[in-house]
Amino acid sequence: MAEPPEAVNIGSKFDGVLELWSPRTVAEFNGLHVKLARGKGVFVWHTHEDTDELFWIQTGSVEIQMRDRPAVRLAAGDLFVVPAGVEHRPVVDDECELLLIEPANTPNTGDVATATEEEWI
Repeated sequence: MAEPPEAVNIGSKFDGVLELWSPRTVAEFNGLHVKLARGKGVFVWHTHEDTDELFWIQTGSVEIQMRDRPAVRLAAGDLFVVPAGVEHRPVVDDECELLLIEPANTPNTGDVATATEEEWI
């Protein structure tokens, strides 16, 4: 019989996320990765052509700017899904902690050439 999976404490896992805009993977299910990231400042405009991207805010706040629709302001505890194909960029005034859910191997910039390497923590 396989061992049961261990629980992941999101708060303590954020202690291992040190670089801004460099997501770290903490779990996987059904081909999706659960990633944690710290954000501050303006991230690059990017698009995930074939997949939605879920943002959940642990601490702080973030504005998700989109080229073809109004921006969405998220506070701690808020969740928002950017639909596939929508060009967007997160903008953060003060540092925030974000949880992302997206298919495994999805580059954080939407472009493999410019994506940061994602590690498991």
